[in-house]
Amino acid sequence: MSPPIKHWSIVEYLHETVKNPNIHVRGRNSYYSNAWTGSFEESVVRYQYGDAYSLAAWEPQWPIDQLHIGDYVCIGAEAVILMGGNHTHRTDWFSLYPFPEAILDAYAGKGDTVIGDGAWIGMRAMIMPGITVGEGAVIASGAIITKDVPPYTIVAGSPAVAVRQRFSSATVEALLALGIYRWEKAKFDTLRPLLSADDLGGLVAASEEYDRGVA
Repeated sequence: MSPPIKHWSIVEYLHETVKNPNIHVRGRNSYYSNAWTGSFEESVVRYQYGDAYSLAAWEPQWPIDQLHIGDYVCIGAEAVILMGGNHTHRTDWFSLYPFPEAILDAYAGKGDTVIGDGAWIGMRAMIMPGITVGEGAVIASGAIITKDVPPYTIVAGSPAVAVRQRFSSATVEALLALGIYRWEKAKFDTLRPLLSADDLGGLVAASEEYDRGVA
């Protein structure tokens, strides 16, 4: 069998490839642009227990931080999502070295990492452990994310800071209230033309009309 074609216009859909039980992908539309790297699990997710090697090599001594990825998430080439497997370098100890006899005390988990629905992670961005990226947020290329990113906010830099909200606060609140990424597929597909636009009033009205029609 010939290897799959690699090209920037061909993406890896995460629900088809992710096997790690500690990575949770919601929906069937989130993708990784893998043309220049290995797969999402091979190249993007780092230090995450649950791959074939770690499952066979050892039993975890602490709760495993989980990775949750929403639907319609776009992940650019060579992005990195750091997880909790290497949190054994204590900066409050004299030595940072993870000595085996002290490894349990050295470990300090950061909590789960959450990538919200509709987020866009730019090429070579890095998301540090325990971060929540809100719905519709944009992570600029090369950004280092050390703090939670609010919904529909664009962040950039190292460490990343907010550049601007994509929309007004009122519009963001309305979008979150609509819950567009939780709609049933039929409704989402019907209203897709309005999602590829910026007419909030039209979107709200169409959503209400759709709901009345199926009630």
